[in-house]
Amino acid sequence: MTVPEAFFAEIVEHPIDRAALETFVLSSSDGALVVFEGVIRDHDRGSAVTALDYSAHPDAEMFLGEVCRDVAASSGLFVAAAHRIGSLVVGDVALVAAVAAPHRAEAFATCALLIDRIKAEVPIWKRQHLADGATEWVGL
Repeated sequence: MTVPEAFFAEIVEHPIDRAALETFVLSSSDGALVVFEGVIRDHDRGSAVTALDYSAHPDAEMFLGEVCRDVAASSGLFVAAAHRIGSLVVGDVALVAAVAAPHRAEAFATCALLIDRIKAEVPIWKRQHLADGATEWVGL
C-alpha cells in the first residue's frame, strides 16, 4: 500500500483555492485548523503601495515542496501551501498556508514555522508599485 504524501505545495498564476488546501490537511482526528493568508496591503515601510508583481525562480515550486515536506516530516502533520505569482492588487491573496492538528498549539506553531521557512527559503520576489509611480524590488 502506498502512503499518501503529507504535504501539498504549488505556485500558481490564478487565485488560490483556500478550500482545497483546507480539505487536503484536515482529517476527522483534527481539532484545529490554522490557515494563514498573506494579503496584499496598501503600504510598506511608510510608502503607499498600489500593486505587486510576484516573480518566481523556475524551481520555486520544488523549493516550496521541500519546505512543506520538511515541515510535515518534522511535525507529523499534514501541511499545504500555495503562492501566487503575477500581477496582484491590494486585497488579493498572495500566499495561503494550512495546517491541521489534534490541538491548536501545535497547529499554530507548525503554521508559523511553515510561513517563516517559505519566506526565508523559497525564491519568490516582489516588485512593489508605489502610489507616487515608483517601483521597488523586495526580497532580492
